[in-house]
Amino acid sequence: MQQMDSLVEYGSRRVIVTITAIFCALLEIVDTTIVNVALNDMRGTLGATLSEVGWVITAYAIGNVIIVPMTSWLSQQFGRRNYFAASIIIFTTFSFLCGNATGIWELVAFRFLQGIGGGALLVTSQTIITESYPPEKRGMAQAIYGLGVIIGPTLGPPLGGYIVDHASWPYIFYINIPIGVIATLLTLQFIKSPKFGEKSKGIDIDWLGIALLAIAIGSLQYVLEKGQDDDWFTDSTILILAIVAGLGLYFFIWRELIFRKPIVELRVLKNGNLRVGTILSFILGFGLYGSTFIIPLYVQSILGWTAQQAGMLMVPSALTTAVMMPIIGMMLQKGVPQQYIAAAGMFLFAIFSFWGFSILTPDTGSEDFYWMLIVRGCAMGMLFIPITTLALSTLKGQEIGQGAAFTGMTRQLGGSFGIAIITTFLSRQHMVHRSDLVSQLQVSDPAVQQRLHGMQQVFIAKGMPADMALKASYAGLDRIVTKQVAVLAYMDVFLYLGILFLICVPFVLIVKGNKKKKLDLAEALH
Repeated sequence: MQQMDSLVEYGSRRVIVTITAIFCALLEIVDTTIVNVALNDMRGTLGATLSEVGWVITAYAIGNVIIVPMTSWLSQQFGRRNYFAASIIIFTTFSFLCGNATGIWELVAFRFLQGIGGGALLVTSQTIITESYPPEKRGMAQAIYGLGVIIGPTLGPPLGGYIVDHASWPYIFYINIPIGVIATLLTLQFIKSPKFGEKSKGIDIDWLGIALLAIAIGSLQYVLEKGQDDDWFTDSTILILAIVAGLGLYFFIWRELIFRKPIVELRVLKNGNLRVGTILSFILGFGLYGSTFIIPLYVQSILGWTAQQAGMLMVPSALTTAVMMPIIGMMLQKGVPQQYIAAAGMFLFAIFSFWGFSILTPDTGSEDFYWMLIVRGCAMGMLFIPITTLALSTLKGQEIGQGAAFTGMTRQLGGSFGIAIITTFLSRQHMVHRSDLVSQLQVSDPAVQQRLHGMQQVFIAKGMPADMALKASYAGLDRIVTKQVAVLAYMDVFLYLGILFLICVPFVLIVKGNKKKKLDLAEALH
């Protein structure tokens, strides 16, 4: 305990360490969504196609997901402070190079390497913050960390929209540089490293495991990101990479179970609470990133909002989460069971989803979204910390570090799966609803004839010949149908998202927490 106690900071040192770790976590998470609103500008500047520019997002996610499960081992190998500082430097350096990229594939390569640096920041920040607080205040420490994780994806779009509107797309990367430089200096000066056991020698390093993990996760991430665009398994590249991902994961699991010093300790998944927590983290990522994706997409594509307006819509939800996080931290400190809070959070997210299903129209206003998004903010605040603590509550020592890496990785994968599934589902439901609506629109129907005639008269009044006015009327009716079809497809997304989270409520309630001791995340990585 002496070594762990020595990591506890007090006064201004704790404030500095906390701010440093939070800003690093925010940098990483914000960069997952900030580029979304700049893709069109990148296309124009770099002369890229829509498919090519999509790799700017995909490459970062691949680098991110590959490095997260290895964070525990890398921290032990190089020392936490050194590894954290090196990750910030890598992230900051490649942020600068991303802003200076002159070609699309140059930018993609730099984004991948930026993701490698960024992936480490998330999990390591969590442990650094936790260890800086005494045991009785670690629930609050997790609340502070969770605040950054939950709010980060929401901050990206409005920040990116503002920068693109008032400057140019390279500045979405340049803003990382001053923060990264300051964070590096503060890390080297204030952040301590715990004492670890003996470092692995070169011959003992699980190089094959690292390679298999990179191949499997990289292939899987590509399939998820590009599957919908390329019509899934009808595309040979998607099919081949799906097979590679499956075989890669199989051989990775086999390797980690037989190797003496595995890069990822899979045996820790024997713990029942961690298995449940891993599933719930996946669902949390699904809901968090899925809702952050679907709402801005709806208001931009259906309601015609700007990127900045769409991003600002999510701010009330983020602020609500900010208010909820410390409250949840205090509730956990007072002994309120994690599973009860998590179940309540799942239920509130289901209410948010059903609410979204009920209000969507082609003319839904910002005031209609306000209270719905407040409920979302409450739900997110009630899910992150309880799910994390529930997953890790019955682990000990180094197992906690491995468990934290698993929950972090599955949360990111949940987001990737969520966006991929939502995109595919939207496309499929769009076709279903269009077929249904078109089949009900018969030219012989008096109501249809009346609508077309009314539209035709409007066009004629504007000076258009009768035949052209009739064609314009048919085109106008088609646009109305297309918009209504899109609304119905988005409604279906919210409906099924609500059902998913509602099903999870009893599932969470049956999980048993550890009543004998409070979770001490400071044991992680020791």
